[in-house]
Amino acid sequence: MKILFTGGGSGGHFYPIIAVAEQIEKIAIERKYLSPNLYFMSTDPFDERMLFDHHIEFLKVSAGKMRLDAPIKNILDSFNTFIGTIKAIFKMFSIYPDVVFSKGAYASFPALLAARILRIPVVIHESDSVPGRANKWAGKFADRIAVSYAEAAKYFPKERVALIGQPTREAIKPHPRDEAERFLKLESGLPVMLILGGSQGAEKINELVISVLPELLKNWVIIHQTGKANLSEVVNRAKVAVPELAVQSRYHPFDFLPDSAMAMAAGAANLVISRAGSTIFEIASWGIPSIVIPITESNGDHQRQNAFNYLQSGAAIMIEEANLTPHIFIEEVERLRNNPELMKNMAVAAKNFYQPDAARKIAEALIKICLEHER
Repeated sequence: MKILFTGGGSGGHFYPIIAVAEQIEKIAIERKYLSPNLYFMSTDPFDERMLFDHHIEFLKVSAGKMRLDAPIKNILDSFNTFIGTIKAIFKMFSIYPDVVFSKGAYASFPALLAARILRIPVVIHESDSVPGRANKWAGKFADRIAVSYAEAAKYFPKERVALIGQPTREAIKPHPRDEAERFLKLESGLPVMLILGGSQGAEKINELVISVLPELLKNWVIIHQTGKANLSEVVNRAKVAVPELAVQSRYHPFDFLPDSAMAMAAGAANLVISRAGSTIFEIASWGIPSIVIPITESNGDHQRQNAFNYLQSGAAIMIEEANLTPHIFIEEVERLRNNPELMKNMAVAAKNFYQPDAARKIAEALIKICLEHER
């Protein structure tokens, strides 16, 4: 079996691919298949260690974004995409995979076009309520289409689309709370807030956290993922905002939480603050109440639509960026802390929203296509 993955350079595209790869490996072992050959074609590897751990070979191609407000850059990026597509055709022809699985975004275009030219079956997955341009285009010829939100199905041919939820990694399943508290050296006896800035828009959340940190630390232990470029600045400003060492010990900033640390943080957390990308499904898999803050300027306003759909499930509270003031944020956080029954109901709603077998379903579909192709 030869399976090629492709997708954009963000965690929202990359980590679901890893989740599917995990299930492919598991099925191959269970059914005693030969070890599958797995490839990832994109503009960058995103996480080389994770690719190595899952025996996925990286194939680099170039690609460019299409911007609505930068025609000069579009010309240059079109050239990059053309070159990347030529390389993708030759690289794909040399391995000739049985199937291509795409998570979308501009970096997937060369691989998808190469697959279409070489008549290789394509399966795509859309994580958002409103599909991106690459997946909308690929949906016209993809053999199978999976979506995380029912609202996304209307953008694709109904006979080829299925609602399955979002693939999530087994490696980030929450650890027991006592183990997580010891691992992260958290003060016990207080609720824990996990703040996930994400790869985009982390600065606005970081600004908010620093502005309310003295107030938050009166009642909460904070685990704060700041983003790799922001840790030093956030730590320095936190020390100024909260000079008392006793209270500082309740604040735990990290530039990035690898899987093991994320699983521990999820095990400790009582509340999650997050953007409204595919992280929503990871939070739902943990069964933790959340406050989601959608990015205002996202393709097709997809983050706001994601947040709205999750809000309707009863698992979260949404605060739009226009309303993201320190006063409103503290008010909502404390309303939740003082209402255990509401928190419990939100946790149950999160679990009900999550569909735990999405990665397995995609892996089964890809393997089925591979086996049919080999006949």
